[in-house]
Amino acid sequence: MRVSPTVPHLGRLASTLRPSRSANNFVDRRFTSFLLASTAFFLIYMSLRTMFVPPQPVVPPPEADVAAGSVEPSDVAKSTPEATENPDSTAEGTDEPVVRPEEPQWVTLGSMDPTSGHVLLVTLNSRGAGIERIEVTKRKENGRLKYRRVDVRSGYLGYLAADPTATSTGVVVNVVGPGTPAANAIAKSGGVANGLQPGDEIVAIDGVTVSNLAGLQDALEETKPDDVVTLDVVRGEDKQIQFDATLTEHPLDLVRLADTAGEDQIPGNLSRLSSLLTVGKVGRREISPGQRTIDALNDPTGLVWNVDGAPASDAADDGSQTASFNVELSENEMQAAGGHAIALRRSYTLHPGSFVLDMDVQIDNRSDETQQLAYRLEGINGVTLEGWWYSNKISPNWGGSAARDVVYRTKAEGHELVSGYGLLKRARNESVPNDQNLFAPDSQAPERDLSYIGVDAQYFTVAYLPKEGEESLNTFRRAIASLAASPSEIPKNKERAVNTTFYLDSGVADVPAGSSLKQSLRLFAGPKQPELFTQYGLDDCIYYGWFSWPAKVLGKLLHLLSGVGNYALAIFLLTVIVRGAMFPLSRKAAVNAQRMQELAPELKKISEKYKDDMEGRVRAQRELQQRVGFNPMSGCLPMFLQLPIFIGLYRTLSVDIELRQAAFASWTSWASNLAAPDMLYYWGDWMWDYMSGRGTGWLGPYFNILPVIVMGLFLAQQKLFMPPATDEQTAMTQKMMSYMTLVMGLFFFRVPAGLCIYFITSSLWGIGERILVKKTLPKTPHFDKSVLEGKVNHRGQNGGDQDSGGNVVTPRKPSDSPTGGGNTWADRLRQKMNPEEPAAPLPRDRKRPKPNKKRN
Repeated sequence: MRVSPTVPHLGRLASTLRPSRSANNFVDRRFTSFLLASTAFFLIYMSLRTMFVPPQPVVPPPEADVAAGSVEPSDVAKSTPEATENPDSTAEGTDEPVVRPEEPQWVTLGSMDPTSGHVLLVTLNSRGAGIERIEVTKRKENGRLKYRRVDVRSGYLGYLAADPTATSTGVVVNVVGPGTPAANAIAKSGGVANGLQPGDEIVAIDGVTVSNLAGLQDALEETKPDDVVTLDVVRGEDKQIQFDATLTEHPLDLVRLADTAGEDQIPGNLSRLSSLLTVGKVGRREISPGQRTIDALNDPTGLVWNVDGAPASDAADDGSQTASFNVELSENEMQAAGGHAIALRRSYTLHPGSFVLDMDVQIDNRSDETQQLAYRLEGINGVTLEGWWYSNKISPNWGGSAARDVVYRTKAEGHELVSGYGLLKRARNESVPNDQNLFAPDSQAPERDLSYIGVDAQYFTVAYLPKEGEESLNTFRRAIASLAASPSEIPKNKERAVNTTFYLDSGVADVPAGSSLKQSLRLFAGPKQPELFTQYGLDDCIYYGWFSWPAKVLGKLLHLLSGVGNYALAIFLLTVIVRGAMFPLSRKAAVNAQRMQELAPELKKISEKYKDDMEGRVRAQRELQQRVGFNPMSGCLPMFLQLPIFIGLYRTLSVDIELRQAAFASWTSWASNLAAPDMLYYWGDWMWDYMSGRGTGWLGPYFNILPVIVMGLFLAQQKLFMPPATDEQTAMTQKMMSYMTLVMGLFFFRVPAGLCIYFITSSLWGIGERILVKKTLPKTPHFDKSVLEGKVNHRGQNGGDQDSGGNVVTPRKPSDSPTGGGNTWADRLRQKMNPEEPAAPLPRDRKRPKPNKKRN
């Protein structure tokens, strides 16, 4: 068989050499992938280049340049520093630097002068253009401060904004508030005008050299209000001047820096200005969670702003004062943060007699391109810590509240409180962010419709409000509750004093070139007066708790009674009214106590009979009490009825602003605040810290005499009115009650002085009432001997009682007593209060089962 050789066919060969359809598809896919990858790479490259390699700067138009003009100094502000070139404001290879002042300038609004009509004195700092201090300067009719610093009894010279860390040869004055003793100081030498000026250096007070702020404060602690002190001052180049300054009471510094809190300075709390303004978003960049500014941005809160003009009392016809600030961020500074040149502006306006500060914020687009812009407005820092170590602020939160909490109200949620203590616990949990969102950009519109937001203290609130004529702050996209503190540094026993604050992020707007993003709002800083809070829609910030109605009734009654003199006398009269209304019940309690004394011998017999049988002893005592109709708990009714009064008065003292700073007497500084402990003597300098420390001690830094008197009266009442012990168990119970009274005294040691006045008055009334009632009670025994012995078991038909033999036993009347009716005043009073009243009627005994007869 022949096999022919195999020769490839030309067609098959051509098909082998021609690419197949699948090969063509593979090439097409590779080419398409290459094009897509190249395009994506090019786009990513250009995006990264735009982000990290900024283009050549655009030269701004001439009108966008910031002129370094000088600012005229005011009579209440520090002399204007010279505008100098700030080298930190330039970036590498960029345009001209922005000219900014090197040193900050302090500006004040309002006055401490009673004739000015102002109720606030606000100190502003051009470094960040924020609020450094708000003092409440409202006066009473007698000219005294209505809201003074209750924990400071020394004289007040004024807030000088002195550097607490400076250790020069004296104290440099940076600001002098109008109407303060420093502004009214009388020049004794030097031929100069009265009043200290910014730039003066205080080197001595009353001949005592002071080299720093701590030395000046120590010297002032030895003074009292209305004292006249001599100040040695150096002005200019070694010009020596002496001033006489008449000190005043210390006004309440409602908002202050943490490092100026004195005894209330808490480690870990940060000293930061309030109401600071910064850029919240520019282009695609915004502030990251937990951060205060955009990365790579020259933060405006740390820059020294220009002061546009100095406030003056005659700036407006109505006496209102305005201070304005501005700062520019150049093209180079903004390019580092992904934006273009902008300018930030803000102004504050204060009207006489108002607790409200009008605020305007504005961001100008200084570039020639449209920019996406938003701002962040910080909240309030350093609200007063008054009373944090001795009082508890009433809170709707089950977890309790701190001395400073964030409060806000939205249309969707209503009034809400975020506890500063809860924020601190969150911050210490590493798995949870430090800040707490109150609402976010994706929240529904009603959830972002703010009526107010602020920081709430026990008697005061500082909050942002809509501008006049508007109902809500609906332009913010995010609200955050936060801490102005280092959580790890806050001591465990001072957590309630943590510095609480918040942030507001505005909505994002496309701002065209040459246009501005603006916002107007108000800042309220004032006391929790119901009428005032109703006027500004802050009613929910006044919270009495679940026991509100007795507290409000007692508060109104105390306001009415205070017209007789002062609130201490009003509390005394309130106690007399309450105890007088309870006299019938108190008399029954006294009768019950006398019955108990008559039963004491029988109870003692039962105790001896059932010495080793506790169950039998209790059963026998109960049968005796039922047989004679005695209820041992009936004497406790007056005490239980006083419980709402006690709780209501405590709530009133903790909430009612009128009782804060209400003095025991005008002629003494002792017990000058009925809503606080009486603070007789300061022993914090030598007492152990675990006993006297603020927040750390059991007793606090002051020795209080009123709680000691209260405990003494409680023990005296127990000694006078407690029946003698009939057995060891009763004796042990009475001893335990005495010990518990002493232990209760430790918890009572820091209660308000007004509450102690109530207990002292009530105890004295009770002792006198018991002695008087005892003399008016029948002298005959309440229980017939046959009843005590168990011979009488039911009532006779004629109103008397029958013994077991059927003989009628008639209870004796008061006139049948061995002493007769008597003619003494006590006997006559007794007969008048008990007209022919027999002794306590004998109850009908239950029928006893007949004993079983033994069967023969």
